[in-house]
Amino acid sequence: MEMDATAFEELVVDELDRLPDEMVEGLDNVVFVVEDAPEDGEDLFGLYDGLALTERGQYGLGELPDRIIVYRTAHLAACETEEDLRDEVHTTLVHEIAHFYGIDDEQLHELGWA
Repeated sequence: MEMDATAFEELVVDELDRLPDEMVEGLDNVVFVVEDAPEDGEDLFGLYDGLALTERGQYGLGELPDRIIVYRTAHLAACETEEDLRDEVHTTLVHEIAHFYGIDDEQLHELGWA
C-alpha cells in the first residue's frame, strides 16, 4: 500500500481521536510522533519511548515528554487496504498507550493486543 507522510499522519490523528476517552485522558506529558522507520533499522509498527506510569516516582517537573512513535513504512508494508491500515494503526496506538500505563507485551498478548 502507498500513502504519503501527510495523509498517513492525518490517519493516525483520526484513529487517535477514535480511541476511548478513558484511554487517552490519563496520558500526561506524552506526545505522539509519526516517523517513516526506526533509525536503527528495526521492523516496528510503533514504540513507546518513556517511563511507564507504574515506574514513575516524582515525575513531570521539567521532564521531557514521553513519546509514542508510529512508524509509517512498516504499517504500509503490512496492509493492503485503508481499512487494514486503520485497524493496524488502531492496534499500534492501543499497544503503545498500554506501555505508558505499565502493561507489558505478555499482558498485551493475553489481552489480544500484541
